[in-house]
Amino acid sequence: MTAASYRPPALRTAATAKIAGQLVYAIGDIHGSYLLLRDLLARIVADAAATARGRRPIIILLGDLIDRGPHSAQVVEAVTWLQRQHRFEMRLLMGNHERAMIAFIDHPAEAGEWLLFGGDATLRCYGVEPPGPGAPTDALIAARDALLQRMPAAHLLCLQQALPMLTLGDYVFVHAGVRPGRPLTEQEEVDVLWIGAEFTASTERFEKIVVHGHSIADEVQWPGNRIGIDTGAYRSGILTALRIEDDWLRLIQTGREDVRAAVA
Repeated sequence: MTAASYRPPALRTAATAKIAGQLVYAIGDIHGSYLLLRDLLARIVADAAATARGRRPIIILLGDLIDRGPHSAQVVEAVTWLQRQHRFEMRLLMGNHERAMIAFIDHPAEAGEWLLFGGDATLRCYGVEPPGPGAPTDALIAARDALLQRMPAAHLLCLQQALPMLTLGDYVFVHAGVRPGRPLTEQEEVDVLWIGAEFTASTERFEKIVVHGHSIADEVQWPGNRIGIDTGAYRSGILTALRIEDDWLRLIQTGREDVRAAVA
């Protein structure tokens, strides 16, 4: 299905949640799925052209641009290109995979575990053969050096400058979630990048509606206190964006025909 033939799902109300009059598109974990990202962005452009009404739309990437999928470099290049445009305001959040890659670049001997959960795919995408499990320190350092030689400086800077958290109106955007019982102003990076079931199983009413990725699910999760939009693009072939306006939510997805609304 092409972007031109795509029909957005019906609008559904999101209680009384506001986002300061903005038009926001939050995109879940991409993980090197460049072709899906390209198609999803085309759909977002078409949607914004019909609905922006003079507003400058905001695109929020919820982290984990890289690893696991085959085209991490192309994804980061697309994001750096979009950051130079003026049609959209781009906001990139730090994901645990970006943080792991940066740790590997800073301290390859201590952070080689990045290669075991998707970093090997990113190295290959930049033309670097990853060391095998249990590789010695000199092999890890050599791989880091080769990555720095091949990765454009703009790519690394883009990832290094990613935000840990973003608040807009009644929503807060993070990669993984927030620690229950702790104010948003006191959240630690390890939690907003890595937290799992302790957050997703919580029924606590947080200060704001939490929009997040990280925890893969077959469908968008909307239990009332959070909206999880990681639909596992690298393995499911489904990449999800959530369009947010005052009082309204809409899903925009690519990779399957049966697009459904985010809320019941």
